[in-house]
Amino acid sequence: MSGVEDGPGKDRALGLLGGYRGELYRCLGKRPDALFDLCDAVLCKQDRVHMLAELSLEPECRRGHGAVHDAVNAGQVQIARLRRALAGLPLPAWDDGRIRLAADVSNWLRPDAVTSPERLFCHCYARGKDNAQMIPGWPYSFVVALEPGRTSWTRSGSAPPTTRPR
Repeated sequence: MSGVEDGPGKDRALGLLGGYRGELYRCLGKRPDALFDLCDAVLCKQDRVHMLAELSLEPECRRGHGAVHDAVNAGQVQIARLRRALAGLPLPAWDDGRIRLAADVSNWLRPDAVTSPERLFCHCYARGKDNAQMIPGWPYSFVVALEPGRTSWTRSGSAPPTTRPR
């Protein structure tokens, strides 16, 4: 979130962040404490997460690897409430008062998933000129709000596919 570092908008940004963290916690039904710790661990980890057990080693996660697996297996997230919480966050405005959006469609290709007949055909480019292919899978659309300045952080909203993967 822009402005969390020392600056003129620090208090407002910290208030927004604190409010969002509270609402995120309220979106967690079963195993909320463990899932909330996992969220913090994922966000604070310096590099990629390769396995769940390594998240239990992060200082932000106060639980052992067994509780981490239990939270993922038995925990519950109220998706509709989480979507409303994310949609309620203000979009980052640039100096001219406008917002900048970027869009992308990513494909989850599943050509061999014969048990999922609701797949769509996804347009993919192969190597070489004019080697476009149509491969069965699920297309996902992403729209992100770009923050001003040089940052890799975005706020995204994923549009669900026409059919849900099984």
